[in-house]
Amino acid sequence: MNFSVHQASHIGHRKYNQDRVAYVYNQDALLLLLADGMGGHLHGEMAASTAISTFIEAFANAFPVLLEDAELFLSNVMRHAHNRVLSISNDKRRDDAPGTTCVAAMVINGKLHYAHAGDSRLYLLRGGRVLARTLDHSLVSHWIQWGMLTEEQARTHPQRNQITNCLGGAEEVFYMDMADPITLEAGDVLLLGSDGLWSPFSDAELVSAFGNNNNTDAVLQSLVVAALEREPGRADNISGLVVRWGD
Repeated sequence: MNFSVHQASHIGHRKYNQDRVAYVYNQDALLLLLADGMGGHLHGEMAASTAISTFIEAFANAFPVLLEDAELFLSNVMRHAHNRVLSISNDKRRDDAPGTTCVAAMVINGKLHYAHAGDSRLYLLRGGRVLARTLDHSLVSHWIQWGMLTEEQARTHPQRNQITNCLGGAEEVFYMDMADPITLEAGDVLLLGSDGLWSPFSDAELVSAFGNNNNTDAVLQSLVVAALEREPGRADNISGLVVRWGD
């Protein structure tokens, strides 16, 4: 596998940074993770950290089964992470139930597999366009699908941060979306981002930013700065993980 990978996280204008970002790889597979926690003091951090650690622990122990069924791995581990986050809220000493979004992507044998819950996103950029993108589990995303809002209107809607699904959320409504695998090509860019990173930008702006510069680390850092500037005094936690595939 040939790739470059970079990550960034900024507290924004919030009291705490409840985003968590991580990646791990070996000679056979690359795992990319991003979680955006929610809840009172420390609870969001715990939820996001729990989701990340659950995946990393499973990745370390999953071979060679992982190579045989990446979708089953993602599905089982996402469910296990959800249950672990639920166990935090079931502790009677905690009266502010935590939750977290989670997007997990894995590349095995040159194929991208990914799953998510919540509104943290994965983008696959290729040839000056968005080849694939996760669909947010949020109120405004539903309204876009129903024709009630445009993408541009949703970006500034006062309810844009209200999600409908997350790890640690109501057990009877929790779900994850799993995408069909995609074979990667040299030059492809994978971007995982919390809503603090992607929401200030249109898809076209993200495509343009990475399409015009091969230094993906510099692009990611510039997006963090721009996100802060576009949300003066009220920026959310801003986190991203970017991979450029190939030599």
